[in-house]
Amino acid sequence: MKRFLTVLLVAVTGLALFANGNQEVPGKDDSLDKVMKKGVFVLGLDDSFPPMGYRNDDNEIVGFDIDLAKEVTKRMGVELKCQPIDWNSKEQELATGNIDCIWNGFTITPEREKVLTFTKPYMNNAQVLVVKGNAPYQALADFAGKTIGVQAGSSSNDAIDANVQFKSSLKQIIDFKDNLTALMDLQSGGVDAVAVDLMVATDNIKRSGKDFRILKQTLADEQFGVGFRKGDLALRDKVQEELDAMANDGTMAKISTQWFGSDITVIGK
Repeated sequence: MKRFLTVLLVAVTGLALFANGNQEVPGKDDSLDKVMKKGVFVLGLDDSFPPMGYRNDDNEIVGFDIDLAKEVTKRMGVELKCQPIDWNSKEQELATGNIDCIWNGFTITPEREKVLTFTKPYMNNAQVLVVKGNAPYQALADFAGKTIGVQAGSSSNDAIDANVQFKSSLKQIIDFKDNLTALMDLQSGGVDAVAVDLMVATDNIKRSGKDFRILKQTLADEQFGVGFRKGDLALRDKVQEELDAMANDGTMAKISTQWFGSDITVIGK
């Protein structure tokens, strides 16, 4: 009986291995090999997130992060493909293999580090509130009973959730698909303020010329990194290697200066 069960187990195992012959070996990290083999590195982004990644007047995807990624993939010897995604489903896009990374002003948080693999931070950022220029608000405490707009699934949303006292004082929080739509609603008076990344707020005010201002009191200080599937260490390490090299040879500083007027990156500093 035992011999029969052993033979049966071997047969079943053999069939399973044959049926799954083309699948990954559990525990093997072939993330870099996959990208190098296909010759394409797929970057997932919200394509309405200037100046990090957005569409210009010619409908081309451009931005600071895009220029960094172009240089990284050039040095890796692969093609860069920018794939717009629903930001609220970004982790799912990674998990299903539709994209190889999330690289678009992506904030490193303890919650995200539990389910994703990150590079080291390459830029500092903050979560801020944008209001109309003539609005009376000067501090977070002034928003009691007011309505705040925020991009769904963003770190701005996380920052509000983390500030329990501030959140509980609000009348309403309205989720928008992207920051630009939220800022348009602020302009029309639909919300009293928009919680958004400092980089985005500064760029929007500069480009649009709208009478907006940024509150000095921030919701949270944070840092940007590139996010990968949990365990994709080989691909993450290769991207980090190229970013470190770009910081050392001055390429990163050059790209930063082109977009921001100075080098505001933090790798190696």
